[in-house]
Amino acid sequence: MSSEFAVWVYLSRTPLLWLTVTLLAYLTADRLALAMNRHPIANPVLIAIIITATVLWLTSTPYATYFDGAKFVHFLLGPATVALAFPLYEYRATVMRALVPMLAALLVGSVVAVASALGLGLLLDIPRDVVVALSPKSVTTGVAMGIVETLGGDPTLAAVLVMLTGMTGAIVVTPLMNRLGIEDRRARGFAAGLAAHGVGTARAFQVSAVAGTFAGIALGLNAFLTAILVPAALSFLR
Repeated sequence: MSSEFAVWVYLSRTPLLWLTVTLLAYLTADRLALAMNRHPIANPVLIAIIITATVLWLTSTPYATYFDGAKFVHFLLGPATVALAFPLYEYRATVMRALVPMLAALLVGSVVAVASALGLGLLLDIPRDVVVALSPKSVTTGVAMGIVETLGGDPTLAAVLVMLTGMTGAIVVTPLMNRLGIEDRRARGFAAGLAAHGVGTARAFQVSAVAGTFAGIALGLNAFLTAILVPAALSFLR
């Protein structure tokens, strides 16, 4: 047992260990989601988080140690977001035909996302720093953390709230759209990207390329608009 513990201590200090754990967790989660026919509840991101968190808990590994080894995945968030431009270019004609309703939906969705967070904060008397972290909940993690840090909030809390929002949206979006009778892949994808950022966009791409393209557009535009709305709304409330 002592030799096995010594091997684990050595491996835990190797940066590639936690990158490997992260990738294996996601591959396992994706296989499980595929086996369940991509059911909305079987979200690969959620499953991968549970697997990774379980490994960290069983090995008593601090988050800082894990992040130091897996931060390459965090670095890839930027290039992955930029890569969404490729399907956008491929479906540019479809995008242009829906430009006006798309911009109208963007404005309404962004305002509602920010207003709902601030409204709940006021209604429930939530501390201001938590409200600040909650306000950009519907934008991608990197942007939300930047907004919150600029406003003096806790970027780590913002990241957690963003991920919870994304996973909830990715699980709910398909059953909700089916219940509402919305069949247009453009509308479904745009709603997923607008409300659930990157996680919703990943879910949209699992459904169809068109839905994923519109989700990616919503993700980018909502990040830009929210970066303007959140500071303005908090300044007004102050």
